[in-house]
Amino acid sequence: MAGATAHEKQTLDSDTHPLDDLIRTDRIPHIWCPGCGIGTAFSACLRGMRNSGIDLSKTCMVSGIGCSGRAAGYINLDSFHTTHGRAIPFATGLKLGNPQLNVVVFSGDGDLFAIGGNHFIHAARRNMDLTVICLNNLNYGMTGGQVAATTPHQAKTTTTQNGNPEAPFNLPLLAFAAGATFVARWTILHTRELTQSIEKALLKPGFSFIEVLGPCPINYGRRNREKAMDTLRLYQERTIIANHPDVTDLDIDFQKRVTLGEFVDKQRPTCIEDYDRTCRMV
Repeated sequence: MAGATAHEKQTLDSDTHPLDDLIRTDRIPHIWCPGCGIGTAFSACLRGMRNSGIDLSKTCMVSGIGCSGRAAGYINLDSFHTTHGRAIPFATGLKLGNPQLNVVVFSGDGDLFAIGGNHFIHAARRNMDLTVICLNNLNYGMTGGQVAATTPHQAKTTTTQNGNPEAPFNLPLLAFAAGATFVARWTILHTRELTQSIEKALLKPGFSFIEVLGPCPINYGRRNREKAMDTLRLYQERTIIANHPDVTDLDIDFQKRVTLGEFVDKQRPTCIEDYDRTCRMV
């Protein structure tokens, strides 16, 4: 700012967020509720993008429907807010159409693993070169707090008022079994580790999956008498970090212990590499 005093410059600097250039500030304030974990996960994603050194002019974000799906509307890059459950096939089309793109999918557990579950397993099977970040808040947060594929056994939701009778998905196990080459899980309390895993995922060829546990105090929390700070306390006291554990033992049960860490990190040809080798004889 030409002609500004030292005090004015300091004020301007203090009003500038370090991630302002990656955020569509004209769309702030965001829609996320107080105590929600999505903003923290979104911030870690942006920091991971910047720290990784990838070309952000060749990077795009795809989201589906749900609270987490709004992330695509807040990032100041090419981004796409797609229909319910279709974030991964849309991202697949982007990557196949322009293999030079870095494609990030940022969405929720309901979008990715209920209506979008079939797309997830086949993208992992094909080893599509995508980075998929799932904010898991254990319910359908935006549409009223219904039971989801990740809702813990006996937890209460609007559609399971006496407790969820079903067993939830073990998401890291599902990703591993389907063929993902990088699989990790963190909570929004573990922001440094989460950011570092996102950096790794962005730089690793193939299908990378990171599950992020975040509180939903309004819908899930109220029905289970769990405030946002209670959830963060569980993240601190009832989690352990163990890299490369038995993926069959990664269920989310805060009555016991929930395992965090980087669970899978392996190499295999990507979908495009296999296609070129088989169909184009490259």
